Amino acid sequence: MATERSEKPMLQHWKFTVDEFQRMGEVGLFNEDDRVELIDGELIRMNPIGHGHAGRVKLLNHSLALQLGERAVVSVQDPIQIRPRGQPQPDLMVLRPRADFYSTSHPTAADVLLLIEVADSSLDYDLNTKGPMYALAGIPDYWIVDLVESRILVLRQPVDGEYRSVQTLGRGDVLHPLAFPDVLIPVSDILG
Repeated sequence: MATERSEKPMLQHWKFTVDEFQRMGEVGLFNEDDRVELIDGELIRMNPIGHGHAGRVKLLNHSLALQLGERAVVSVQDPIQIRPRGQPQPDLMVLRPRADFYSTSHPTAADVLLLIEVADSSLDYDLNTKGPMYALAGIPDYWIVDLVESRILVLRQPVDGEYRSVQTLGRGDVLHPLAFPDVLIPVSDILG
């Protein structure tokens, strides 16, 4: 006698929107020190920031803020809204100037002139998870500072969720943001 199997429904992941994620924060679901970002609708706990990572972010912030002055807003480890289901917290963004300095809303992809992630343990995640999301959003200039391999990956020309131009730069090379060709940054200054 054949027994019938009862089909159990597949487990489903709950996909949150940016608005739902924002409400979670407003009602206190996350502590002030929680490092959580929304990637493709899923809540991702970010790793603690090590001293090498933090130092490179500070160095980039200092260098870009000095060279750009009033031409842009340099934003460190703040959220960007990529609707409908993304609110990552990149290590550094260079944003279009805005009179309110983004105090009334988080920046969107259209505000981003340059986005930088610093990777000491997150290269695969920054390249293969965040990269396609940033490309799909149309962020034109994405750099990954790879501290492990002492190199910088420069991703440009976003088309259909991928960057068509990927350059690997090392010590001795100089890079510049697409939006500011007059700003020159030696790779060795970033890598230390």
